[in-house]
Amino acid sequence: MISEFERLDSLFSEIDETLDEEVHFYLIGGAVMLYHNLKAATKDVDIIVDTSREFIAAEKTLKKIGFTTKLSAREYKKFDLNQIFIKGDLRIDLFQRSVCQGFILSREMKKRAQKLRVLKYISVYLCSTTDIFMFKTFTEREGDIADCISLAQSEIEWNTMLDEINNQIQISRNKVWITYIGERMDLLLERGLRIPIMDKIDKLREEYYDYYEKRRQN
Repeated sequence: MISEFERLDSLFSEIDETLDEEVHFYLIGGAVMLYHNLKAATKDVDIIVDTSREFIAAEKTLKKIGFTTKLSAREYKKFDLNQIFIKGDLRIDLFQRSVCQGFILSREMKKRAQKLRVLKYISVYLCSTTDIFMFKTFTEREGDIADCISLAQSEIEWNTMLDEINNQIQISRNKVWITYIGERMDLLLERGLRIPIMDKIDKLREEYYDYYEKRRQN
């Protein structure tokens, strides 16, 4: 478990010293929550890179500094997880652009990300709490519901999230994951969370079910 963001600063410096080409890291999970004091600790660091070149460079460098690879567990079945890297109690989940069955690091998400560190080769960005909330509604990992509630206590731009959901549908053409989002938001409603865009999420979910039923009948 990582309880201090300073450990990640040290990690990024170590990676930067070993790299020999430019790489952009977008952090999208518990590490960002740790930075914003929305989480006491995180067991993994979710990093997205945008290109295969950056992924290969990051993979080679992580192995050089002592990380080993590990297969993903069943709880990650909805993820497009490219590789898990382990070193002691540090775990990095590395993604190349796509995170969850078509959910990608979009141009709009990159614009919303906060630039945190610029080293010689590495630029580190924190994805917005709005995008992290959306990302966690895709997943079935233990603790993600609690993380969503913590994130909702910060500033969530609900209309921005709805725009991004529609954007992701257009980009990926994979409509099924709106049902995943809907299911997780149902659970959040049961926990007492107010979701101003829930009626619009329900409408998107109903549109998917209508679409699915028509395809099934044809």
